[in-house]
Amino acid sequence: MADGSGLPASEAARVVRPVRVTSFDVAEAAGVSQSTVSRALAGDASISERTRLRVEDAAKRLNYQVDANAARLRTGRTGTLAVVMICRPGQDSKDINPFYFSLLGSTCAAAAARGFETLVSFQDSPKNFWGLYQERRKADGMVVIGTNENAPAWEYFRTMRPRGINWVCWGSPDDDFDWVRSDNDAGARLANRHLIDCGYREIVCFAQLGSAQRQFDERFEGYAAAMREAGRTPRLIAAEPDLPRREQGRRAAAALVDDGTSFDAIFAVSDEMALGAMNELERRGMMVPDRVGVVGFDGIRAGAFASPPLTTIEPDFEAAGSALVDRLIALLAGERADHPRVPVNLLLRGSTRAKV
Repeated sequence: MADGSGLPASEAARVVRPVRVTSFDVAEAAGVSQSTVSRALAGDASISERTRLRVEDAAKRLNYQVDANAARLRTGRTGTLAVVMICRPGQDSKDINPFYFSLLGSTCAAAAARGFETLVSFQDSPKNFWGLYQERRKADGMVVIGTNENAPAWEYFRTMRPRGINWVCWGSPDDDFDWVRSDNDAGARLANRHLIDCGYREIVCFAQLGSAQRQFDERFEGYAAAMREAGRTPRLIAAEPDLPRREQGRRAAAALVDDGTSFDAIFAVSDEMALGAMNELERRGMMVPDRVGVVGFDGIRAGAFASPPLTTIEPDFEAAGSALVDRLIALLAGERADHPRVPVNLLLRGSTRAKV
């Protein structure tokens, strides 16, 4: 015969149901009140260090877990950060620039390290634009990353500020936003000093200037400054707009060769452009790095598997994720700070020759 559990009575009698430890149990074990337990485990400064340690020891012995939902109700916080990935309209997620996936991972890791869960959303058009996580109590604030060239998306998120919504973004087409960026100028200078040190003399820059990708202008300016410091003339090869980055790089390389312009190195303001350029140079029999040196910017993983592997400027992704989360946490606390610049480093690979 079975009881209501569906088990035979003899087996049901042997089922041991877990007993949930409560804050009252911890209070009894620690010899304090239940309210003292709650305040001690919440870090209340009014609780003495001796009492806090006694409560923490009792909680550990009893394997007591704080009720996160109850704590969030008391504080009015959700313990969650929303992370929005802006895509190009109609873009398949597998075609998103790998740089943003690296940034997404580092942002989620930084949030977890600070005790937050993350809610991730991919958005590409008005039918799925959404930023009301804070208003609907789904998240305490929002991090926005992804392409700056989806103008309707950024116009939508522009409307969040007057509503009192806390959010920060990577890059940003507008300096009025709360943004975090790579140290683009320093990175471009580092890339081109490296090319000069390797003996390349006629270095051109592939860039799309004046676009919503404001970092491209910053990288070109860093390139130009490094060239002038070396007594050389900067040369811009303008990328065609409204094309995938690899195609921009491929077409820029093709036009450069077809025009008969003399060059021996390319600094591309994105790795995807650099990889497209390398594909076109290989097709034309122009060997990299002996005939032409190539340096990109972004540190995407695909560059390591190119032939030859791409020398690039890589932002510190861990620092980038931390900067985004810490800036958002500061906003939640009502604090304001300067826009952070994330440090970068040069990844030496096979697309540039050894220094002379």
